[in-house]
Amino acid sequence: MDPESEGPQIIKVTPLQQMFASGTGAILTSLMVTPLDVVKIRLQAQRNPFSKGKCFVYSNGLMDHLCVCEEEGNRAWYKKPGRFQGTLDAFLKIIRNEGIKSLWSGLPPTLVMAVPATVIYFTCYDQLTYFLKSKLGENESHIPIVAGILARFGAVTVISPLELIRTKMQSKKFSYEELHRFISRKVSEDGWISLWRGWAPTVLRDVPFSALYWYNYEVLKKWLCEKSGLYKPTFMIHFTSGALSGSIAAIATLPFDVVKTQKQTQLWIDECHKISMPLHMSTWTIMKNIVAKNGFAGLFTGLIPRLIKIAPACAIMISTYESGKAFFQMQNARRQQYQ
Repeated sequence: MDPESEGPQIIKVTPLQQMFASGTGAILTSLMVTPLDVVKIRLQAQRNPFSKGKCFVYSNGLMDHLCVCEEEGNRAWYKKPGRFQGTLDAFLKIIRNEGIKSLWSGLPPTLVMAVPATVIYFTCYDQLTYFLKSKLGENESHIPIVAGILARFGAVTVISPLELIRTKMQSKKFSYEELHRFISRKVSEDGWISLWRGWAPTVLRDVPFSALYWYNYEVLKKWLCEKSGLYKPTFMIHFTSGALSGSIAAIATLPFDVVKTQKQTQLWIDECHKISMPLHMSTWTIMKNIVAKNGFAGLFTGLIPRLIKIAPACAIMISTYESGKAFFQMQNARRQQYQ
């Protein structure tokens, strides 16, 4: 039920148009979801103040970023005193006392990677889907799984070294010349593969998430269209399918998300504190340690906050993206009429 392949004549959307639609969706998703995470971090900092060198995860709805508490006093946005009584009270007090812009504190630096990663991911998914459908047929049910796996695999591989570099820059406030020296030294000592440390736990979380997400999204979209008696999916069908499929994938891959957060923290300690004998634990070792310490429930820590973040993010992103593609599809159809 892809809007680009329905009807008597196929009106395609170009890769450039897909990139524009996904970029717009990425920015809109960040603007709408980031305030939820900013408030969550402010509440966490109020309960347990962040000490210098402490790591915390910042999410803009598109990607999770490891941030490091560096500043002393209350100068950093996440250290400002608020005396919040709860989530709603935090929203209202931040807007009233600090201005509405404070709800997007820390967002711009994270968009430098999150938006390109999202553009690569969604554009690759659609291009792979078109290619596989042309080879295997329109009704092949495994196409979303294969396209989702390959697209996410590619996006993670491209972005992974940039995340390491971003963390290094944040931790030491490196200049670009110092950063170049750091990368050159790291490559000469440990090889190019060292720039992809942290790649494995990210792939183990994001690739299964992508496969589950796209498969369930296409199935739910088709099912909701049939139940509604519609030929083309509406904005609400895209929105609902995105939220439900994102939730299913988030629950299934949560253990890998827990491991990835621990691995990111370990990587930052190794890279920035210059531990002479760092302990590089594998993903499976970290999982076994979590189960031994907290039981299997430990692998599903933070389920509700993850769902609260991922469900709306997936819903907003996919519905905006599909709306953008539908807009370009109409523009392309009009152009064809006048040719």
